[in-house]
Amino acid sequence: MKLDLGCGRKPRAGFIGVDMSAACSPDVLHDLRCMPWPFDDASVDEVYSGHFLEHLDGEERIAFMEELYRVLRPGGTALIVTPYWSWVGAVQDPTHKWPPIAEQSYHYFSKALREQMGVDFYPIRCDFDVSFGFSVLPQFAHLPKAELDRARAHSLNVVAELRATLVRR
Repeated sequence: MKLDLGCGRKPRAGFIGVDMSAACSPDVLHDLRCMPWPFDDASVDEVYSGHFLEHLDGEERIAFMEELYRVLRPGGTALIVTPYWSWVGAVQDPTHKWPPIAEQSYHYFSKALREQMGVDFYPIRCDFDVSFGFSVLPQFAHLPKAELDRARAHSLNVVAELRATLVRR
């Protein structure tokens, strides 16, 4: 099973669209802030969620990740796309919640990284391996990787989207 969580009006091809808005005509009408989601434990192979997570506050993000962990099978993957924290698009939308999302936001959803950071006492149980990709604004796409990495780390409005791939351990 493949899910597009927070699909809006355009669910991803080959995925079951899940959204809280009946106006979007999703395959599954469900508010993803309400737990549990209507899927069995370890029943989902793949998840896509594009521009949804930034609409949740911190506690809702934790609950989302816990529920994502519950429904994904071991080895299952989720691609979560959000505005990058240093792009104006992350803060311009009044429906986005604080804080903007960076790579380090995902460290809290890895058991080993929670232990390394000394926050393993947080009430978070999920355990994902995470890797990242980025959508760069066109005017920076020509830069060599080293220059682009430096610009991403030290400049605003270079990266538009963060693409986090999570694998359930």
